[in-house]
Amino acid sequence: MAVSNNIITTLNAIAILCSIPIITLGIWLASKPDNECVRWLRYPVLIIGILFLLLALTGFIGAYYNKQALLALYLFCNALLIIIGLVLLILAFVVTRQTGEFNVSGRRYKEYKLLGFSTWLRDHVTDEESWRRVRACLASSSTCSKLTQDKTYSADQFFAKDISPLQSGCCKPPTVCGYQYVNPIMWINLSNPTGDTDCPIWNNDPNHLCYDCDSCKAGLLGNLRKEWRKANVILIVAVVALICLYLIACSAYRNAQTEEIFRRYKQGWT
Repeated sequence: MAVSNNIITTLNAIAILCSIPIITLGIWLASKPDNECVRWLRYPVLIIGILFLLLALTGFIGAYYNKQALLALYLFCNALLIIIGLVLLILAFVVTRQTGEFNVSGRRYKEYKLLGFSTWLRDHVTDEESWRRVRACLASSSTCSKLTQDKTYSADQFFAKDISPLQSGCCKPPTVCGYQYVNPIMWINLSNPTGDTDCPIWNNDPNHLCYDCDSCKAGLLGNLRKEWRKANVILIVAVVALICLYLIACSAYRNAQTEEIFRRYKQGWT
């Protein structure tokens, strides 16, 4: 076997192992409450991880057994996956660039404004038709109820708690409304109804809370942004690895072609 084939065999064996954290990340993202409710965002990373694994297996077999057809398929699929990965990375960076978060005096957690996020995210996640499904999904999840299941919080303890963007936006009213804290999902005595358009929307009914609020939509986008920022690190590593494998695979394929031509040339002279 050519030296380049040995190299690509070894690298693809390593790539098979590297696909495991990508697939694990995909499963983690798919299991998050916000991604469960926004269905089209659940599986991109998981699918890329599985494709990465299949691609590595194809390259390993093709290089190990010097199968030119498999190496050619490997090169084509590798280039295609690189393009898909780059498109996904660029999209993720562009749509998660804006944060929409702001600090609130006396609170450890942050709050979120819907207009602070990218137009693309707002149009594809929080439009009226999509939000109807997302809202029903969030209301049936344990996102807010688990705030009262963990322990009993005093007002000061809750204000010092680092809750998720989704919980901040959906499970409590905006701080500017001036509600009095009873427990994490019960607030009474609205004192500033004009402080925010979400203030009169708040409802202590666990099926309502602030699920109809713009702050809830913003919290969902905040959660998505936070998780996809983490996923981007793994995606960058995966794309760089794919590019390296592609370059080495090109060398292995050229060597295999040269060896085949040389073998046939020698046979023609004997």
